Amino acid sequence: MAKSSVKVVFTPSGKRGDFPHGASLLSAARQLGVDLDSVCGGRGLCGRCQVLPMAGAFPKHRLESSPAHLSPFSKAEAPYEERKGRLAPGRRLGCHALLQGDLVIDVPPESQAHRQVIRKEAADVRDFTLAPNLRLCAIEVAQPQLAEPSGDLQRVCQALRQEWGLEATSVHPALLARLQETLREGKWFVTAAVDEGGQLRWLWPGLKEALYGMAIDLGSTTVAGHLCNLASGEVVASASLMNPQIRFGEDLMSRVSYLMMHPEETGELTRVVREALNGLVAEAAQQAGIEAADILEGTLVANPIMHHLCLGLSPVHLGSAPFALATGEALTLPAAALELAVNPAASVYVLPCIAGHVGADAAGMALAEAPHKSDDLTLLVDVGTNAEILLGNRERLLACSSPTGPAFEGAEISCGQRAAPGAIERVRIDRQTLEARFKVIGTDAWSDEPGFSAEATGLCGSGIIEAIAEMFLTGIVSAEGVIQGSLASRTDRLVQQGRTWAYALHPGQPPLLVTQQDVRQIQLAKAALYAGVKLLLARFGAERPARIRLAGAFGSHLDGARALALGLVPDCPLDQVASAGNAAGTGALMALLNREARAEIEAAVQRIEKIETATEPDFQAQFVAAMNFPHSQDPFPQLFAHFPKPPAPAAKPPKRKPR
Repeated sequence: MAKSSVKVVFTPSGKRGDFPHGASLLSAARQLGVDLDSVCGGRGLCGRCQVLPMAGAFPKHRLESSPAHLSPFSKAEAPYEERKGRLAPGRRLGCHALLQGDLVIDVPPESQAHRQVIRKEAADVRDFTLAPNLRLCAIEVAQPQLAEPSGDLQRVCQALRQEWGLEATSVHPALLARLQETLREGKWFVTAAVDEGGQLRWLWPGLKEALYGMAIDLGSTTVAGHLCNLASGEVVASASLMNPQIRFGEDLMSRVSYLMMHPEETGELTRVVREALNGLVAEAAQQAGIEAADILEGTLVANPIMHHLCLGLSPVHLGSAPFALATGEALTLPAAALELAVNPAASVYVLPCIAGHVGADAAGMALAEAPHKSDDLTLLVDVGTNAEILLGNRERLLACSSPTGPAFEGAEISCGQRAAPGAIERVRIDRQTLEARFKVIGTDAWSDEPGFSAEATGLCGSGIIEAIAEMFLTGIVSAEGVIQGSLASRTDRLVQQGRTWAYALHPGQPPLLVTQQDVRQIQLAKAALYAGVKLLLARFGAERPARIRLAGAFGSHLDGARALALGLVPDCPLDQVASAGNAAGTGALMALLNREARAEIEAAVQRIEKIETATEPDFQAQFVAAMNFPHSQDPFPQLFAHFPKPPAPAAKPPKRKPR
């Protein structure tokens, strides 16, 4: 005789309860609050509620479990397994497997609606829970009856309430115009997208199994985006392109200066960047093989100037003190307000800015790296034309920006270029022979290896940093930044240029030279960055950070040891100096896939103390002190434990006195 009730334990949650004989596993999971995914509402159509019944004795739970304690495979399960091939061996669909006896049921990660998302491609970035702002719910809507004259929308809301326990408190205006057509096209079976605020965003006829979102990092030079499946957290496509605003100015302040002289052109700069965003979306959608109309959610990070221009705001007040933002708060905007060619009911969440020159991209970096959750004092640096710097731990957070200039991106360097195929990105110089070897973008081989045939066309940002760091570590450049012509007797790579010397990194035709002026440009840039870091350390009351993360398109390609060698960042254990990759973009991705991350970063930004380097009296003194390699005052024991100290410059012979 069958038991009137059975015991069920769900793992890994450990939730348990007694249920009537013949109840479905999905209904049992819902009653206990077990995280078991479903879109089709228990119709056996989506296959997301897969579970694994366990076999054996479980003394801890005082029950004996067996797959035989479930009803036989249903008609819905067998065709699903044959047709889609996605029902793994031993698994059952929770919506069609009925309880016949005591059971321990494992809910695998891919069947959990709020599972952990592990960023394998960025091991240093923390994992997070998948909890997007939107969910899909398949519903059967009652057809209209003369006897019950209710509207189609009201019956959609009634179906959501009855089948999913959801209260739709509002409807997106863009949906109203096509709601009736969609219901009839789907023959009253539709899939609804409902956001966490209770707004009914969109309807699709029949079963809709996937919904997409776009995380965008809008930089001054590059625009990058990740297209994600909101149900699985999978990045299904990534795309990037050059920011077309470059024609109005290479760097941000050039664009601000342009708008100061041509205020009527603000709309044009907004137009071209929005066109770029639409190009990015179209490329990502094409890669993934989806329609842009399937994109219903977006997130955006940007520096303050790009943030304002994308929103259609003038950034001219960011060009002079007190560097006032039009708004720095997080924004949730209709995608249509940004003229994005996605679903007409889509919304875009814009992360908050921190200060006038510390933007939403820095907030994204903070969200990805979470210094506000760490006991260790962490230094985050987004290295670029305007370096954005964060320092802190769970107790306190500080932020500033520092005007490093374009040298780190290859500009104002004699043979500098953008990071493109042919650009030298890695450099090593032999300490004995002073001969150089290098790698160029687009090939994995070093220049001295057999078969190397790539053409070196210039130095990108990471290439010039490594070249000068190697020149310092081998003694070719002194701590004061002077190229040592006295070494010309040891190598023919030193070339005299009037009263100064240059180093021939690649003695081709024409040769690629690192000149004395190039060294000076890097000294100025690194001094500005280091001075900003020192201001934050002094304000925090610390000598050095416990760990350093270098972010941004340029920072993520920097070698940590060579960044230390030049004094771009303060001394730190070398194993704690690492790349954070595109941390701003990762922060945008987290905000897209986890709605709670939005509240987290908004709260963290409220805690950040902003330091304005332009008005700090100590900034100039720190800047001057930081001109030397690695620094004129600070010891760098961690650096020189890894690299021998550079040899001292050869002493100049004393001048002979005239008789």
